[in-house]
Amino acid sequence: MAGCLDGVRVIDLGRYQAGPRSSMILGDLGAEVIKVEAAPDGDESRRLGMVYWSQYNRGKKSITLNLRSARGQTILKELVPKSDMLLQNFSPGVMDEMGLGYEVLKKLNPGIIMINVSGFGQYGPYRNRRAFDPIGQAMAGVMFDTGSEGDSPVRCGPPIIDRITALHATIGALAALHRRDVTGVGQALDVSLLDSAFTLTEIPIAQYLTTGREPRRNGNRAGALAPANTYRAHDGWVYVIAVQQKMWERFCRAAGRLDLADDPRASSAHSRASNTDWVDQQVAAWVKDRTVAEVVEKLAPAGVPVAPVQTIAQAAEDPHLWQRQMLVETDDRKGGKTFVAGLTVKFSETPGAVGPIPKPGEHNHEIFCELLGHNSSELEAWRAEGVI
Repeated sequence: MAGCLDGVRVIDLGRYQAGPRSSMILGDLGAEVIKVEAAPDGDESRRLGMVYWSQYNRGKKSITLNLRSARGQTILKELVPKSDMLLQNFSPGVMDEMGLGYEVLKKLNPGIIMINVSGFGQYGPYRNRRAFDPIGQAMAGVMFDTGSEGDSPVRCGPPIIDRITALHATIGALAALHRRDVTGVGQALDVSLLDSAFTLTEIPIAQYLTTGREPRRNGNRAGALAPANTYRAHDGWVYVIAVQQKMWERFCRAAGRLDLADDPRASSAHSRASNTDWVDQQVAAWVKDRTVAEVVEKLAPAGVPVAPVQTIAQAAEDPHLWQRQMLVETDDRKGGKTFVAGLTVKFSETPGAVGPIPKPGEHNHEIFCELLGHNSSELEAWRAEGVI
């Protein structure tokens, strides 16, 4: 199905999440993504399970290639002039050690866009350290901006740093692609987990640098604003946020508590911010004897932002998830079924499509023979040598 990036070819050397998710998004937008996996058994992250690996690699073409061998490096160099982008998330310096750094790649293809994703960036005092998502959360202050006052550091459950880094890499790649279309010249991008992590705490860090005061941890509250919290209903939890004056007035009407709108402790955003505990008590008292569904059905039509606090099992059954096709059932290539992420952007003219999950080296013949012009005998020799 047509996509915005039809005709764009991406070489994907990424592993785990941040890099592969970026190339996955490019693939969702129509690019042909060639996933380069370790020979002969495939990418190391396959060992983390089909559900994990397939999320970030469905829709890609898989080739196996030993990039530590001279022949493997030569083959990759043959692919570079026929491609538009190369994404990699090895540690800084590894691509140069393999003779595949940007200075080499741009001689092969001046228009190539090299997307470098790493833990701490291609330069800086922590350049050579290893990182995963929680490391970024820890160093940027996210773990001390999450949770309540007095708690131990709290990790945000989903890998938010990986996901944001993938988005930053994708945005950068698209910008570089546009620039290349204008000038004919590609460039190298430097995207890191820690840089992305700092974007999550940019406001509290800036406030500290400006005032010298560290922010308080607010748990599920939205800062000092009220009401903005989780509240226990009869059969679960809901989140209500009605900090703007009009939304607060709507809440008061929907809840049948018009007295709160006139109470000096809650009559303005400023007074509510000064009496957050009392405001939370009033909202909690109204919520506690109702079911989650009753609270949502009462407040949502009135224009009050409200949501059930769903478990993973409940979220998995949410009809909005399925109507928006944010999860798609697909063949796991082992005789079973699995679920992969759907398309997060819906295009009216170039909708794109969720592609199948590739087997390791499934597209070796297509890429090495049909695209690069090698023959089957060469492939057999390479396989015997451990190149593919």
